[in-house]
Amino acid sequence: MLDGKTILVTGASSGIGRATAEVVAKHGANVVIAARRSELCAQVAAQIRANGGNATHVRADVTNPTDVHRMVEHTISTFGKIDGAFNNAGVLLDTGRIHEMDDDVLDRSWDVNVKGMWSCMKAEIQAMIEQGNGGTIVNDSSRNGLRADIRRPAYTATKHAVSGLTKAAALDYARMNIRINGICPGPIDTEMMRAVDRGDADVRRRIEAAVPLARYGKPEEVGELVAWLLSEKASYLTGQMVGIDGGLLAG
Repeated sequence: MLDGKTILVTGASSGIGRATAEVVAKHGANVVIAARRSELCAQVAAQIRANGGNATHVRADVTNPTDVHRMVEHTISTFGKIDGAFNNAGVLLDTGRIHEMDDDVLDRSWDVNVKGMWSCMKAEIQAMIEQGNGGTIVNDSSRNGLRADIRRPAYTATKHAVSGLTKAAALDYARMNIRINGICPGPIDTEMMRAVDRGDADVRRRIEAAVPLARYGKPEEVGELVAWLLSEKASYLTGQMVGIDGGLLAG
């Protein structure tokens, strides 16, 4: 689906980001692995190359605009262009209800989940405009970007902001052939989800029991959705927030 395309993936050192990088490489893309943990990024890129793919890595903190610009410049200097991006970097820091948390929880959540997304989109879109060939962007929101959960006020607020930012940008750049969509994962078997269920098998079973498909999603399942959205297979799709949650949003 992505032969010859160059795709940038943020938050790609683990979890959904890593799985997506591996999936888009499998579909023929040149992949740029970006995250704060440089050593892990290097490992992901090396594994993709060992499997016959084409990948490079760059350290990038999405809360630092200088890092973000360097990340996009590295993509273009290495592969000559940027065709698509999966903006996946994000944090879940909530510890309770609003009155129980320090304001710093919201500040840090906003810096990564919203301002970081803003900075990445700004740099990616500018590069795509300068190239003149359009492009595709997929933003990682969350099920909580469409529906709230208890004791997740900061996360829910920031992920709703990601959904709104995605839709607004999709309208602004559609005439430039830049498609922008978002995904809204439910419980996916990642480090973040294990922090939610605390590695407790009973908690996990309760969460899975609430999912119509009765299980956690696999990171590679999310990767396949992102790969499709980045491809020409989804050429008439923009401004959409696509749920991948085992059916939770259907109820």
